Parts: sequence; structure tokens; C-alpha cells
Amino acid sequence: MKYIILLMVVIMASCQTNHEEAHAHKPDGSHGGEGSDRPTVDYTVWTKKTELFVEFPVLIVGKTSRFTAHFTVLDKHQPLREGSMTVSMVKGDKGIRQTVDSPASEGIFKPTLKPNTAGIYQLIFEIETPILSDKIIIEGVQVFNSEEEVISAQREEGQVGAISFLKEQAWKMEFQTDAVSKEIIYGTIATAGVWKTPLSDSKILVATANGSVAFSANNLTVGSRVKEGQILLTISSSGLSENNLGTELVKAKAAYDQTKAEYERKKQLYESKIVAKAEFEKASLKYQVAQTNYQTLQADYLDDGKQILAPCDGFIKSVFIENGQYLEQGAPLFSIITDNASLLEIQVSSDYMVELADLKDVWYQAQKGIWSSLKQTGGKILSISKSVESSQPMLSVFSQSNEAISMPEGSFCEVQLTFGKGIESKVIPASALLEDYGDYSVIVQLSGESFERRPITIGARNGHKVEVLSGLEWGEVIVSKGAYQVKMASMSGQVSAHGHAH
Repeated sequence: MKYIILLMVVIMASCQTNHEEAHAHKPDGSHGGEGSDRPTVDYTVWTKKTELFVEFPVLIVGKTSRFTAHFTVLDKHQPLREGSMTVSMVKGDKGIRQTVDSPASEGIFKPTLKPNTAGIYQLIFEIETPILSDKIIIEGVQVFNSEEEVISAQREEGQVGAISFLKEQAWKMEFQTDAVSKEIIYGTIATAGVWKTPLSDSKILVATANGSVAFSANNLTVGSRVKEGQILLTISSSGLSENNLGTELVKAKAAYDQTKAEYERKKQLYESKIVAKAEFEKASLKYQVAQTNYQTLQADYLDDGKQILAPCDGFIKSVFIENGQYLEQGAPLFSIITDNASLLEIQVSSDYMVELADLKDVWYQAQKGIWSSLKQTGGKILSISKSVESSQPMLSVFSQSNEAISMPEGSFCEVQLTFGKGIESKVIPASALLEDYGDYSVIVQLSGESFERRPITIGARNGHKVEVLSGLEWGEVIVSKGAYQVKMASMSGQVSAHGHAH
């Protein structure tokens, strides 16, 4: 029994040792590896395609340093999962390099370099993958002669109050960063609009014959989707002594056959110059009238009556009749609207009469939470009312969108009308904003895995972009998706363990 217990202790100790090695990290929060007994430095660099966050021990002549290079594809903020990476350390026309053929794990490459001369170098990272190529240069990287010369090679990463949020966390969620940029921002009127279908895209179907109605399906109700050419109902005049479509069709067919025969006979006689031109033309006219009448009655007619077909894809907006009801020819049946509810009616207070005279653009939500503008989509402003009435004290702005609108007719959407002379301002995506009782803040990325929450003052909003009046500088990187999760990490009361199971 004593030996069994000793054996179990040895096994448990071995497991514990392996676990700690897999998650090894230094007290300062940096990754373990070759040179992990030295202070580490880290850099974060963004290009248009990728973000590089790299950590490595301070570079010393004759000592190997292992790099932990995190590559994130900025589009959808995903780790780089394949491809090769080359790291070069260059001074003048001399240097050293190493290439690794694939990531050590998703998004992470781990090359090593062993410098042989002290000085200030360039670090160059080059990636080649099936989806992209990129080159990142880091200037002013120092190589020391010895550990005694290392005074302060570690960059500030863990500032007081900084939030640690690991790459592995960000890669597993919807996460995105954006740089503070400069754009032209206009004055804004925040209001609402109602989506409507243009009159040209609304159809009212009427009865084309007298008779009783028989619906083709039980689900022909308001809101039902219909397809072009779909049979909606049949109008049957069977059993009627007057206005019987079947009887009228028989008569029309007889008249058509008779006038056709007469027309063909007169045509031969006219060509033989036996009858006058006027007599032939009279026969031709009678034939054309009889043909048109017969074809009109016969169109969409089956044995059980006259069929009514949907003229377009869309929805039933209104139903004016009941199943089995008797109708006179010309009575309204349905109103059908297309899916294209692209007409936006916007209500604006008359106090903005002057601003509307200098209207520049209309921002709207084609889908809930997603902003578009008329300029971006090729839409146009149709009209702006110039007067108000006691029954309608608001001004109306009508605009036409040029994109597919998923909102149903009659639904409201947020609208921003931009006006005046635009000014160049610092802007960020509105999705980056965190709001607390009217105060706004954003999450700023200090380095690859270090963030801070910073209060800002905002100005005008132009769709999905918001003007920043103070608190941010141009070029700083903020979290535009996932800011709330980083905020929650800051409220946990402790800094996340900076240990990666690489």
C-alpha cells in the first residue's frame, strides 16, 4: 500500500509539472520560452490587412530569443491559421533571418533569432498565405552586448489601470478594432421615417367577369406572400341566366370563326380584284374586333371560370372580398404590393426649415441597426414640403432608396438628415461607444493584449460614424466590436492571467 501511495504521488506531481509548463508565464505576465529569464519587450503594429502583436526577450548578443508573434487578420478579426512567416533583423545591408513554415498554433508563429552584433536594428516580419501577403517593419529595436547593459529594454505594457484581454479570447468572439480616422461630418437632424411602397409598385386587382368567387387557397389573407403568375381565385358564372361567361365565350367563338372565314374569303377576292378595297377593309375590321373580344374572354379561362393571377411577386396588402361572394365585373379583389418598400417618408419639425434648404444626405436603416445613406446607395431625395397645416404641423421629406429594404411597409426606422457645410473631424464607429447615464467612453487598445477604458466627448452622428470632440487622437485604435466584453473584464476586479497554452 505504501508503494502504491508513493506511485500516485509521483504521477500527480508529474501531471502538475506538465500542466504548469504548458501554461508557463513569467511574473510580469509575459510568455515563457527561450530567453524567458530575461525581461521581455512587445510591439503592436497595424497595417491595412493585419495586426501584429509580438513578444520576445530582450535581444542580447550570443543569446537566442524566441519570438511569440500573434497575427490577426483585421477583416472579422480572426487569427492567421496558415502560411509561412519570416522574421529578419537588419542593420544597414547586413542581418539575420529565420522562416517558419506554419503557425505553432492558430494565429501564433514562434521563430527564434540569435544576434551576433550589438546595435539598433529593424525587425521585419513577412507573411505569405493563400489569402494574403503582408510586410511589417519595426524600427529602433536594440540589441545589447550583455545582460549588464540591459537597463530598460521592456516597453511599458501594464500601465496602471490597464485591462488585459488575451488574443485567444478575442479570436473566439465577435471582435473588431478600428483606428480613429478623419472624415467630413455634417450637422445632423435626428428623426424617424416610415417605409412605404412606391405607387408604381402597388397593384389593385379587379374582377374581370361577373360571378361568384372561389379562393384557390385558404391562406389568402393580409400579409400572405404571392408569386407572379400564382392563381389567387376563380370567378365562376356557371348557372347564371345573364352575364354567363361560358355562354358569352361560346358566342364570341362563333363570331370569331364567322368573321375569320369572311375575312379570308374577301381577302382572296380583293387580291383577285373582284371586290373593292373598302369592302375588304370592312371585313378585316369586323374580324379584328371579334378576335380581340374572343381572346379577352378566353384569357385565363378554364372550365370552372375565369382565373385571377398575381401580377408580381409581393404581399397581399388588402382583401376586399369574401370567399363565395358574388361580384360584378370591375369590383376590387386584392391590393398587392411588392417587396420593394423603398420610399421613405420622413417627418421633420418646421423649426428646421432653414436646415432642410441645405439638405445634403439622408442616413437610414435598411435593416435594423445597419445604417445606409442615399449617397452611398445611389438613392435620391424626391421632395421636401414647403408648408404646414394645423392638422399636420410637420414638414415631410420623401426619399427613394436604391437598395433592397428588408423592413415591411409601414414600419418605422431611425433617420438622420445631414445638412450644412461639413468639417473634417475625428470619427469612430458608433458601435464602439459605451454609454453610462449619458456619458460616453470607448475601449482603447494600448498594445496587443492591453486595453484601457477612456471617457470621450462626442458630437454629431452621421449614420454608423460618430464625431469625437475630445478624448481620442487620430490614429489611436479602439475596439469597435466586443467593447462590452473588455469592459466586463475590467470590472472583474483582477487582471486576466497572461499565460497562453501555446
